[in-house]
Amino acid sequence: MGLHRVIEPAGVLPQAARKLDASPQIAADEVRIRVERLNLDAASFRQLSEKHAGDGAAVRAEVCAIVTERGKMQNPVTGSGGMLIGVVEAVGPDSPLGLAVGDRVATLVSLTLTPLTITDGLKNWDGRSEQVPAEGHAILFGRSIAARLPDDLDPELALAVLDVCGAPALTARVVAGYRDATVAVIGGAGKSGSLSLAAARQAGARTVGIVPHAREADLLTGAGIADHVAIADARDPVALADAVSGALGGPADVTVVCVDVPGCEHGAILATAAGGTVVFFSMATSFAAAALGAEGLAADVTMLVGNGYVPGHADVALQLLRGEPGVRTLFEGRLRAD
Repeated sequence: MGLHRVIEPAGVLPQAARKLDASPQIAADEVRIRVERLNLDAASFRQLSEKHAGDGAAVRAEVCAIVTERGKMQNPVTGSGGMLIGVVEAVGPDSPLGLAVGDRVATLVSLTLTPLTITDGLKNWDGRSEQVPAEGHAILFGRSIAARLPDDLDPELALAVLDVCGAPALTARVVAGYRDATVAVIGGAGKSGSLSLAAARQAGARTVGIVPHAREADLLTGAGIADHVAIADARDPVALADAVSGALGGPADVTVVCVDVPGCEHGAILATAAGGTVVFFSMATSFAAAALGAEGLAADVTMLVGNGYVPGHADVALQLLRGEPGVRTLFEGRLRAD
């Protein structure tokens, strides 16, 4: 679990630690990765970009400072990190991960618990995109997760998909618990949102993708992965609930929150039918606001934290990318824009 890597405070798991030991020497059950690229999670990147008013150099400097100070990439405001791709450099004799030196892999655990050292100052990153070319090393523990990168996909595309692969797998699992489900995905044109829409439709649901403006509505409509597309500000609870009901003929059985801005909890709850489920995949979510908001609305809904892991989640996401041209179009468009 990496307890021996925790510097402070003592006695906590690596994710909760303020500082980790990111030294390159590995324990018997650890793996060292030569880092090629980081993928900052959307909430963290947005917060950093807004803090520095889009100044890429300032964003780059802060990411370097965070990693140097904490021995990992964990945004101190959002508490979130991201994940990375790289090449296996060393494998401890007791590692259970099944990796070999030379494997090119994506880590499927958060950078918030991954010991990380950056050695190039992120000199090849302009600070204006979630994907970060980087040199350095990272450490995986015995209970970490990693996936070998597929040969048929560009590594940047695979990284973008694997960064959010927990979302479609959990969405499909939740939808399977309802008969003739209706599903609303808030942030449906984004990475986790588009995969969740595709997964919900494959599971037999009728879907609506909610987006904030006309440009994203056009993108999502063109992708053809949602039965309905509606425009609403997810931070406006009444407007969001009205948009969902207008598209689906009533509240959704399942609402999946995939936006990277705070303040969307109450709208998601209001848009969900009694007995329904809200799945929060955004690291911008306030879980206190969600719990107290549901109570205040007398909303009988189940609320789930999308923890990023479901058995087989990487394969689910990659197969959706391969099998749904609209999903791939959205992902490739985002990478070109970055």
